[in-house]
Amino acid sequence: MHRLSTLAAAILLATTSVAWAAPETYQVDGTHTFPRFSYNHHGLSIQTSQFNITTGTVTLDKEAKTGAVDITIDTRAIDTGSAVFNEHIQAEDFLDTAKYPTATFKSTRVVFAGDQPQAIEGDLTIKGVTKPVTLKVTHFAAMTHPMLKKDAIGANASTQIKRSEFNAGKYAPYVGDEVTITVAIEAVKE
Repeated sequence: MHRLSTLAAAILLATTSVAWAAPETYQVDGTHTFPRFSYNHHGLSIQTSQFNITTGTVTLDKEAKTGAVDITIDTRAIDTGSAVFNEHIQAEDFLDTAKYPTATFKSTRVVFAGDQPQAIEGDLTIKGVTKPVTLKVTHFAAMTHPMLKKDAIGANASTQIKRSEFNAGKYAPYVGDEVTITVAIEAVKE
């Protein structure tokens, strides 16, 4: 009888501890989250630009080693370093921001190596075209934000796409079709 009650207590404890492990949701900090993209410009240089307005959430369950990322990028908030070139990239041949003012990334799976996410698989939508991509995580941190005194996470990740696959291939191959997307993201627990 003692063994049975010990076993029952162990099962109850095990199921109770699983219930305690729950996903935590973090709000993207738009002042420290910047998707950037770079491409070969006529073989002369690698140009880099960024988007200045990004919103979304990151969900992380440290115990289950699962997560989710849901990001929206305001493509009208492009920053190339030149107002004239910003307008050029927003035009119909490239991002067509009048018709498609946002790009999105929605994860389908987060791949962990030990306690650290190493890749985020998901769907990237640009100009109404959705393609699967995998973001390789090069840095990840989870800690108390030193100024906000709240739980926070941060990461850097990158992937490569072909802009022609998103109906934005004007001037390819002279202006590189391959685009490297890098993201620096910080998010604070809700």
